[in-house]
Amino acid sequence: MWALNSTVVLSITPKEPIITNDRFTSESYEEGGNFISEMIIHDVQLSDAGQIKCSLQNSDREGSAFLSVQVVGKLSIPSNSLVVTEDEPCNVTCHAVGWTPLPALSWEIGVPVSHSSCYSVPEPDDLQSAVSVLTLTPQGNGTLTCVAAMKGLQVPESVTVNLTVLPSHLGDLDESGPSLPTWAIVLLAVSFSLLLILIIVLIIIFCCCCVSGREKKESDYQTEIRKSANVKTNKETFETKLKSGNENCGYSSDEPKTTSEWTEAASLPPKSYESSVPEQRSSGHAHQGPDHHQPASSSRPHVTFYMASPKKVRNVTLV
Repeated sequence: MWALNSTVVLSITPKEPIITNDRFTSESYEEGGNFISEMIIHDVQLSDAGQIKCSLQNSDREGSAFLSVQVVGKLSIPSNSLVVTEDEPCNVTCHAVGWTPLPALSWEIGVPVSHSSCYSVPEPDDLQSAVSVLTLTPQGNGTLTCVAAMKGLQVPESVTVNLTVLPSHLGDLDESGPSLPTWAIVLLAVSFSLLLILIIVLIIIFCCCCVSGREKKESDYQTEIRKSANVKTNKETFETKLKSGNENCGYSSDEPKTTSEWTEAASLPPKSYESSVPEQRSSGHAHQGPDHHQPASSSRPHVTFYMASPKKVRNVTLV
């Protein structure tokens, strides 16, 4: 009778085995007069790890052993091909994921090196994973192999990476990044040229706008100066005309004269004007000749007018 972790999983009788779980089967045979019974576990699981006990139903004799389950996981290096610089230290990382128990990781170095060392540590967040880091200073091309081995694993798992070593001066050029294809270089050159032309055009437009605005300001300023000069000239002309205006001798004021003005007019020496009535002749047509002042006779009426000289009033009219 076979028990796993104190649970009977398989019973064997002289006639046939009694199977309680399809994952557990048995084989029985005799070897050298001894009866041998084997239990076979199919589709091994992690829960199958534990104590296995074999016992006889009609005897107190039994045998036990501890069963450990090993799980072979995956082994990987982030890149299949590495490019490094000659005589420059570099690190190569190997990941073992999903292993139970964790394997022993080692390196097989197939390149000439001046120095090499490695260490392995479990992943802090995954108890079934580990990482190994190889530090070396390569001096030539070759291969690096990461090997994972564990007890009970007949053929160790391994993964290999190619290592390309560049001379120091070429390595400096390579660190700047991969070279661009020709079409990309041409496209960049054309783009930069167009951008430069656009910048130049914008600068020219900006300068033209600045010059035009400055000229406009200067023109406006000159126009204002001219306007101010014209206004000043007109003002001076107006003041000159105001001071030296033309005399209008034919203008007489219609304002009524006061008593004093009439008195002044009466005090002036009078001028006499004589008017005589021309004789009418009995001729058929009238003849008008020039007026002759002749001494008047006593029989003819004599009229004398005394007119005071009028006061002249001068007014200035500006046109």
